[in-house]
Amino acid sequence: MNETISSDTVIPFETLIKYTTTYLNRKEHLDLIKKAYDFAVEKHAPQKRKSGEPYVNHVINVAITLAKLQVSPNVIVSGLLHDVVEDCDVSVQDLEDKFNLEVATIVEAVTKLGNLPKITDEEYQAENHRKIFIAMSKDIRVILVKLADRLHNMLTLQYMPEKKQRKIAEETLDVYAPIAHRLGLGEMKATLEDKCLYYLDQKKYFELVELVNLKKKERDSILNDMIKEIDSLLISNNIIVNISGRSKHLYSIYKKMVYKHKKFDEIYDLQAIRIICNDVMTCYGVLGIIHNMYRPIPGRFKDYIAMKKPNMYQSLHTTIIGNGGMIFELQIRTKEMDDIAERGFAAHWRYKEGSEKISQKAIEEQLHWFRDFVSLSDDSNDVQAQEYMHNLQRDIFEANVYALTPKGKVINLPKESSVIDFAYKIHSKVAESMTGALVNGNFVPFNTKLTTGDVVEIQTQNNAPGPSEGWLDIVKTSNARQRIKQYLKNKVESERKEFVEKGRTILLRGIKERELDEKVLNQQEALERCIKFYKVSNFEDVLYNLASKKADVDEIIDSVYNIKPVFSIPKLLKKQTTNIKTIDQGIIVEGIDSIAVELANCCNPIPGDEIIGYVSSGKAIKIHRHDCPNVKGLNSNAFINVYWDPIALKGSYYFVDMVIKSYDRMYLLSDIITSLSQGNAQVMNVNTTINDIVAEISLQIRVSDGEHLQRVVNNIKKIDGVIDVIRVNK
Repeated sequence: MNETISSDTVIPFETLIKYTTTYLNRKEHLDLIKKAYDFAVEKHAPQKRKSGEPYVNHVINVAITLAKLQVSPNVIVSGLLHDVVEDCDVSVQDLEDKFNLEVATIVEAVTKLGNLPKITDEEYQAENHRKIFIAMSKDIRVILVKLADRLHNMLTLQYMPEKKQRKIAEETLDVYAPIAHRLGLGEMKATLEDKCLYYLDQKKYFELVELVNLKKKERDSILNDMIKEIDSLLISNNIIVNISGRSKHLYSIYKKMVYKHKKFDEIYDLQAIRIICNDVMTCYGVLGIIHNMYRPIPGRFKDYIAMKKPNMYQSLHTTIIGNGGMIFELQIRTKEMDDIAERGFAAHWRYKEGSEKISQKAIEEQLHWFRDFVSLSDDSNDVQAQEYMHNLQRDIFEANVYALTPKGKVINLPKESSVIDFAYKIHSKVAESMTGALVNGNFVPFNTKLTTGDVVEIQTQNNAPGPSEGWLDIVKTSNARQRIKQYLKNKVESERKEFVEKGRTILLRGIKERELDEKVLNQQEALERCIKFYKVSNFEDVLYNLASKKADVDEIIDSVYNIKPVFSIPKLLKKQTTNIKTIDQGIIVEGIDSIAVELANCCNPIPGDEIIGYVSSGKAIKIHRHDCPNVKGLNSNAFINVYWDPIALKGSYYFVDMVIKSYDRMYLLSDIITSLSQGNAQVMNVNTTINDIVAEISLQIRVSDGEHLQRVVNNIKKIDGVIDVIRVNK
């Protein structure tokens, strides 16, 4: 694809310009390219390549590759100048002053980063790639220059040390060949991959060369006979086409042998027949005639005209059995489709005199994956460079599952992507309001993995529960993962604000009831005292805990106002009588005749639970469960021993909050309600949420004591599908 000269001779300007004059005619454009050529020759004059040839030949070859793609004059100029900032005493500003801003911007984008302190080679490489791809998301011409640069480097890699050869080949195979494929640059991709195979596994490379060359004359003869036969068949049907044969690239054969575990003799499409037609209707007519004459192999027909690939590739593919039982792969397409198959988007948007530069928006519309690429690059500031490259490789380069919307729009996804990934590819709002999904007309769970050809319909509702943390275990695309995390973060922040305001309202009401001065809440010292007491980060945490019933309003007020309890435990003990008295709520308090007792809302103790009393300056002793998380933060000097009174408790009942986790199924809730009813546990309220295949049922039930509760829990755990039953604190 490139011309190289291994001598001291500089490639003459005429060699470059013969490729540009095929589509560039304006004198000012040719003058601009000549100016850049002369500038590059001057600046690179002292430099030599490893081969000994003038370094400037490298940048001229890059410009030749770009000219073959028929890009704009500024892109050819950028190819000629792409190394002057990095290797010569030239600044980006110099390029802008001498040429223009467009050229300076492209060259700056492909120029490697300077020295970065405290960074590994892998991190440095990732940072360079991110720099290039972020620039590409703003101007796709940047990657054309970089690909042309990498192509010529691979074609002259033999002069590098072996270790560097492998490193560059690995990088090319991981990064540059996939992006060439995504851009539809078929010829460039194939050349890069074959060269990578040569440097990464020469033994296998030469084995394949030998296998391909073996019986090559025989295969070529059979192929030529088949081409003549098909051509005659079509002429007899008054159809004139251009027919040619092509050999499969070595790396493509290598992949089938290694990854699909095929033997060389089992690869049928070593040579294919390409039929170029005048229009789309003729393509389908040719297909019908050939299928009528030759038997097609089932499952091998693909219509990429009706459903083009995300890189804009279009063609009809079929595999037939010819005379003598030989198998042939056929590709049927128009001339325009063939140009795009070889040169991708560059063929579609080739530069024409007087035309405007390539529209990024138009590219996004045509290359469906490019929108995801732009989004991924826009979000890259939040991730490390290596993670960005990993996400790019998985979500964009390795995406080879093509699912469809009901309207036929192709959605490009990486392997093992779920319907959630699909929904996020459409729009984050669609995913966040998703309530169900149909694949090929059937309802499926959210963790269903999609395959090529699946038609996916996403069902939505405005009041949908939205994403849950469980979705993070299902999704494969980084875009979906980032959107889910952001949604959950926003949800937590929103709920927190609501709880903080609710807590503030409760606190102000309590202060008012106790006729205290609200202005104390403006004193930082008072708030710090409360923050320290509860061992939290700020006063909003205290208010949040109050609203979520994890803290007591009287305890907060005592702490803020530095109020000591009106009755301390020692004073209470002085009042004790000779007998232990039974008092309110069926609770016995050691040494106290009578005092109001309240069961703490945060843990809702019931008979059978181990309990402890806390003396505050409020109107009652708070009764907590021993294992209540809030007990740990309280003043240990204010604890008092308390007990359940079995006699006073007869006929009493208590409320318990619990969460039941179960695999979702039909009649699950009905079975749970029936079990509770049979256990004489009255249901006060119930709420159900479903996170994909797991249902969470929040219940408040009424029981008589801890023993009753345990029987109820044991019965629920016996229900089919139930994973766990959890008693919760509020």
